[in-house]
Amino acid sequence: MGPVDIRTTRYDAPDAVRLNDLVQLEYVQRYGDGDLTHMDAAHFEPPHGLYLLIYDTDGTPVASGGWRSRGASPEGFQDGDAEIKRMFVVAQARGQGLARRLLAELEASATAAGRTRMVLETGLKQPEAIGLYESCGYLPVPKFGYYRHDELSVCLGKDLKPAPVADAAGR
Repeated sequence: MGPVDIRTTRYDAPDAVRLNDLVQLEYVQRYGDGDLTHMDAAHFEPPHGLYLLIYDTDGTPVASGGWRSRGASPEGFQDGDAEIKRMFVVAQARGQGLARRLLAELEASATAAGRTRMVLETGLKQPEAIGLYESCGYLPVPKFGYYRHDELSVCLGKDLKPAPVADAAGR
């Protein structure tokens, strides 16, 4: 994987909307319907969230993903959670490590924002997504969110480790 151009954007920016439309089409193909989870651009505003796009060398957006802060709720979230949403790589850019790179950026930014656990919901009809997350240290967690009662839902999580703090001598 060569250098990539990762940019912070708004969830409702035109390029983000274009990729969101593509991921929704993929959900329809795999599950028969798009993701009905309530989403709002304000959910991804720093420091309570972040939305990123990856652009190829031609300036075309090829991957997206974001996280939003979550607190303890009846939907199964815990205080300190950062929920990953809309991780997606366009078909022609898959297999280049872009999702892994994007995930690392999301984890680092959530950690820097004080989040303690990264969580996500995917589905059994997305085995490549499950494989990516498991290979990055994500483990099954109790189901949460809109699809927590759906038999196809898979919820995964990973504890976020704060960056070590240097002492006065810079060690």
